[in-house]
Amino acid sequence: MGKWQLVKLNFGRSSVHFGELGIGMEESKERVRSDTLFSAWVSNHARLFGKKPVEELLAKFLQPRPPMRISSTFIYRECKNNTKNNTIFYLPRPLKFPTNYPHGGNLDSQKDDLAFFKTYKSLNYLPLDIWHRWYQGEGFTTEDAQDLIDKTKGNAKGKLKQAGTFDYKEAFKNHKLPKVAIDRTTSATNFYHTGYVQFDWEQNGSGIKSLSGLYFLVYFEDNNAQLIAELKAALDLLGEQGIGGERSSGAGLFQAEWLDLKDASPSWENVVKPLEKSAYQCLISLFWDDDESILKRLIIDNSHSNYEVQERGGWFSDGNIRRQMVRMFVEGSVFPIEPPGKLADVTPSEFKAHKIYRSGIGLSLPIKVQI
Repeated sequence: MGKWQLVKLNFGRSSVHFGELGIGMEESKERVRSDTLFSAWVSNHARLFGKKPVEELLAKFLQPRPPMRISSTFIYRECKNNTKNNTIFYLPRPLKFPTNYPHGGNLDSQKDDLAFFKTYKSLNYLPLDIWHRWYQGEGFTTEDAQDLIDKTKGNAKGKLKQAGTFDYKEAFKNHKLPKVAIDRTTSATNFYHTGYVQFDWEQNGSGIKSLSGLYFLVYFEDNNAQLIAELKAALDLLGEQGIGGERSSGAGLFQAEWLDLKDASPSWENVVKPLEKSAYQCLISLFWDDDESILKRLIIDNSHSNYEVQERGGWFSDGNIRRQMVRMFVEGSVFPIEPPGKLADVTPSEFKAHKIYRSGIGLSLPIKVQI
């Protein structure tokens, strides 16, 4: 039987720079996707344990049942409510309407969604409890419709507001720092800015406390104590080295905190439980597969799948060369079956030292959707 865990990445005062294809140095995303996290994690496993152990590890991930599946990272935010700390975990909104959504007049009090559809579509991430209720529980309610209307009018005050539904961007701030690049040949200078993200934090008598940061889910196929210990050690090393760009400037440093789901939030154990056989699956990682029979079942034979695709590329640090591009399904994509996924070989043709992989191993959660 597999084991779920949740890992919080506490960045404290360390800013982060998470670049993605096409956004430029002046911008930074607030989170890291599963393929980037996997690559950085495995690279630090190699630094810690050597070439042969990491080759053996990658061989396991090339099997139909990989030893571990990870989600992309998402925002968590600690809030104080009546002197009690409450952690809000955000999940990507599925690319399907929740059950009872008034698209088509399902709610008696709301004939259509014109009064709040723009606000609904802007909610790219939902608090865990709202995500669970909308997509695994009772679904969308008339109260939710009214809350969205109030938000559209600039007067949010209902249960969605109280749950933190509209406060996603309160967890972090974007800022830019000036940089100067000096040409090694001509000594000419080039002035530019680099974008960073700073997660919310506070300093108290015991030191720095992270009030927000990133988290991801891990599903271990088997409870292999040695493998789990090695992976935890490699993640600790990654935290000391930093994740993302601008690490030479001290960006991306974090401390990892491993939690059982019940200790992170009582809702998590219900969220990962299987639903009825007719349930769909919502991606919480990137996903790639080249098995035509699987892709046929996911998207060709089922018109109710909803998905988005993104090109993934980037530089390979050891060789200063570009990996091959690969197109992946993104988080929030909805399919009728679990999308298994696999490692994509993105080794450039001119690179001969070893194989370079990008993880398209999928991790998903069961949901009920409106067809």
